[in-house]
Amino acid sequence: MILQLGQLFDIEGMSIDIDENITAEELSAMGGYEDFSSDMHIKGRAQNRAGVTALTIDVSVSLRQLCDRCCKEFERRYDQRFVHTLTDGSDGFDNEDNIICLSNTLDLGELALMDLRLALPTKILCREDCKGLCAVCGKDLNEGACGCGQ
Repeated sequence: MILQLGQLFDIEGMSIDIDENITAEELSAMGGYEDFSSDMHIKGRAQNRAGVTALTIDVSVSLRQLCDRCCKEFERRYDQRFVHTLTDGSDGFDNEDNIICLSNTLDLGELALMDLRLALPTKILCREDCKGLCAVCGKDLNEGACGCGQ
């Protein structure tokens, strides 16, 4: 979804409500993950307050993932809130935290996917107390002790 932000940047007090779905197929086509088990729902608002344009979005999606300890596949739902300051770049204020929207447009799907990727944990676990696999025999220790004596 491409947001047109020209009027939003120009008119103080203006806002744009966002309520969009991006299909799992579209998300996979964007690259990075092919394990979307649901569409991504994006809900939020872009608002110009006193000349500062803020974007707040709530992103919800389910992913099929592999546990880093036991290698079992599982599904997890992610519900995240992201807040950004948008600019058209004309103010000359260079802040690395701002998102510069060239041509007064923003690809909301791309931004939400990037935000989600950055918010995912670095270690993916099926559950916090996952015991993993035995380093010797490979038995899943979540299912009980192995017989190899380790």
